[in-house]
Amino acid sequence: MSFRIREYHPADTDAVLELWNTATSDGFEPVYGLAEVLASCQKDHAVLAISDDRVVGAAVARAAHEQGWIVFFNTLPEYRRQGIGSSLLSALEARMAPLGLTKLSILVPESQDESGVLDRAGFVDKNHLSYFERKIPISEKERSILGELGGRVLPRDLWSGIAGMQKEKEMLERRLVLPLSDPALAEKFGVEPPRSIVLFGPPGTGKTTFAKAVASRLDWPFVEVFPARLAADQKGLAGALRDSFTRISDLDNVVVFIDEVEEIAAQRGGEPPTALQGVTNELLKLIPLFRERPGRLLIVATNFIRALDDAFLRHGRFDYVIPIGLPDKTARESIWHRYIPPGSLESVDVTELVKRTDGFSPADIEFAARKAAQKALESAVYDDGVSVPTGPTTEDYLWAIGDTRMTVSGEMVGAFLEDIDALARL
Repeated sequence: MSFRIREYHPADTDAVLELWNTATSDGFEPVYGLAEVLASCQKDHAVLAISDDRVVGAAVARAAHEQGWIVFFNTLPEYRRQGIGSSLLSALEARMAPLGLTKLSILVPESQDESGVLDRAGFVDKNHLSYFERKIPISEKERSILGELGGRVLPRDLWSGIAGMQKEKEMLERRLVLPLSDPALAEKFGVEPPRSIVLFGPPGTGKTTFAKAVASRLDWPFVEVFPARLAADQKGLAGALRDSFTRISDLDNVVVFIDEVEEIAAQRGGEPPTALQGVTNELLKLIPLFRERPGRLLIVATNFIRALDDAFLRHGRFDYVIPIGLPDKTARESIWHRYIPPGSLESVDVTELVKRTDGFSPADIEFAARKAAQKALESAVYDDGVSVPTGPTTEDYLWAIGDTRMTVSGEMVGAFLEDIDALARL
């Protein structure tokens, strides 16, 4: 069979698309996407095999410093084992030779058997290598929108960074992360992925931390809406809130967080109506609109769930109302490890600190840890007879614990347990 090799022309796009479709129909997914392949055809290096005026094969590559990467290589099935593949690779290498390349590489899916032609062309299988990739969670356009909203993509380790609180983590993993991260699986089981949830609990218990961790776990952008900042907008709080949600709708995936939501969703009533009642009405209208599109999750947090308007918690607006309580023993131990200097950790009785801080919030423990560190620093510098600073001791931390007023009182804990019975929706 006769064939010839020539360079790619813009009119060959349909032919390359046919080769692409043939590759995907063979049961494997090319490593590089179609858009990348077509872009490289136009601006990098591409050669085609022609037989009877038909494009029957293509090899496309790009150069990166001294290495060339083949981004697409395929021959129509009926034209394989005719020497076309080897000729394409040789022609591609010849055209890229003036670039001073020292290496030409190709990534091949396991299901695509190209070992024969690649062996004949002098390629060596680097079987000790593994290929890894990750998708960038947002586009450049979305990144610009995110910047305008004051949002960001959070580090991917926040979820694993929450030690303890296993009950809460398991609840969020099963109810939120599982259906949102795999909507096809959720649909198969008839599960509707959640669109909005409420986190409630005493002050300082880590509701914001959990909201950020969920966004991190999903690898979705995180946007926090601050009503106090929106209130300064010339459109007023209700108008600024509406504009923010309109901009948020331009993001494909997003976790939106509103902390202390009771400030804009408190019980309505009284005559004449207050200005905040209009804001509550606007928020109640925005939530159903937000819920219409997939790939988004609204998380609101409150310290005082009883203060929320009755209509706000109604079924259909929020899928789950989840309690977040005080840190358990494992969580307290992790928090102490975070704030005790590495040089002091071995000599400090962390077990005793964990025991003595039962009922402390994460913020309380942080305050006590910093208070102890400050006391130890001052003693090392100013007290007589101290020659070698050694860092905070167990005694420093125990003193700081005793001198720290707990944020969450026993009365508040009792009210929280009552709210779980009356209002939690899991």
